[in-house]
Amino acid sequence: MESKPYPQPAAGFESHTPFWRTSPHKLDTHRSTPDLPSECDILIIGGGYSGASVAYHIFQGNETPPNTVMLEARQLCSGATGRNAGHLRPEMYGHASKFISRHGVEAAAEIVKYEISHLQILADVIEREKIDCDFTLTRSLDIYFDQDVMDKVRRGVEPLISDSYQQGKYAFMKDAEIRFPTAEQPLSEDDLKETKVKGAKGPSRDAEGFWKITTGNNRGTIRAKKLILASNAYTSALAPEYAKAIIPCKGLCCHIVVPPAADGKKRPPPLENTYVTRHGSGAGGYLIPRPDRSMIVGGASHTFTPLLEQWHNNPDDGVLINIAKEYFDGYMQQTFIGWEDSGAYSKEVWTGVMGYSADSLPHIGKVPSKHGQLILAGFNGHGMPVCFLAGKAVAAMALDDSIAFEDTGLPRVYKTTVNRLQPKYNDTLQP
Repeated sequence: MESKPYPQPAAGFESHTPFWRTSPHKLDTHRSTPDLPSECDILIIGGGYSGASVAYHIFQGNETPPNTVMLEARQLCSGATGRNAGHLRPEMYGHASKFISRHGVEAAAEIVKYEISHLQILADVIEREKIDCDFTLTRSLDIYFDQDVMDKVRRGVEPLISDSYQQGKYAFMKDAEIRFPTAEQPLSEDDLKETKVKGAKGPSRDAEGFWKITTGNNRGTIRAKKLILASNAYTSALAPEYAKAIIPCKGLCCHIVVPPAADGKKRPPPLENTYVTRHGSGAGGYLIPRPDRSMIVGGASHTFTPLLEQWHNNPDDGVLINIAKEYFDGYMQQTFIGWEDSGAYSKEVWTGVMGYSADSLPHIGKVPSKHGQLILAGFNGHGMPVCFLAGKAVAAMALDDSIAFEDTGLPRVYKTTVNRLQPKYNDTLQP
């Protein structure tokens, strides 16, 4: 393993292909220029959800967009974006108590409202841009198997469900799941210049104020007036000051299928909702049902938490954590009534590397003491209801230097700061 967390395919990378990447889009390995441009206005490093959102908002409604280049180490959405559970699910209360105690009720409420807002905004974008994707608006349920844990969570969220926070009463159970297996880019191929980069060397600034990036696969060097780090788990390879603030941590997901019913046996009952299951031991998972009754399930972190070297500060998504795979094989039978004799098993299991932040909050905004650098990273495996509007905010700040973080409408605690680069918490040890 390299000392810096670059995204590098390991020996098992191709054999553990995520369900979402079994039919890649035509832009998966697209390269719009044979040679890397020598210079650009805005350079985006990272071709996942965050980077795509930044690019989309740079070009949206902009008649004279800046010259923009995107660099990606492997394929589009080959990192955490293409390896998650496809769960666009606002977290209403899982971290409520922690955020209230650290930042106050108002700041915690900002986070919840912000995440909720993604549901309608993304639904509108999908309709407006005619994006061909799986999008199901449904309910999501948190299932508690331990009364004490549920009571603790209930007490923690009570300050948010008050007369001063009406939104929480009406949005508590609403949810959506979303995947983009065949999504068309809202940009033309001429708008977006992409190149495969195995790991850009740390950026340096030249005498003219341009940020200089040297690619890791001999495609040369590019200079940019603005540099946007949409590199999530791999951020510290490009910005070492984030080494303590954003840690690469592995997680697992799987695709669970049900074999044809044997003679005389009934098919298991369909599941209409998405779920998060929580046990007192820290066990649990999260699940979205597919139209064919298969399931996308993630979690099982309690099975490998003690095996620190296998997941913490580990950027290798080509190696599975086998103990978790065994847990997935019995997950449906052990969790849902009517599934005991279903024969459900994990058809595909894959791992992904998430950017865990030390304080459980993403880092968004202008990189401290580096004029012209911006960041959106550290999504803690919870980027689905965060990244899109974060990309909009970063695009706005990149296009107009006069726009401050405080002008973007993002939750105040998301702002990347010098103090947060020397964190007083270490939440990354709890996957």
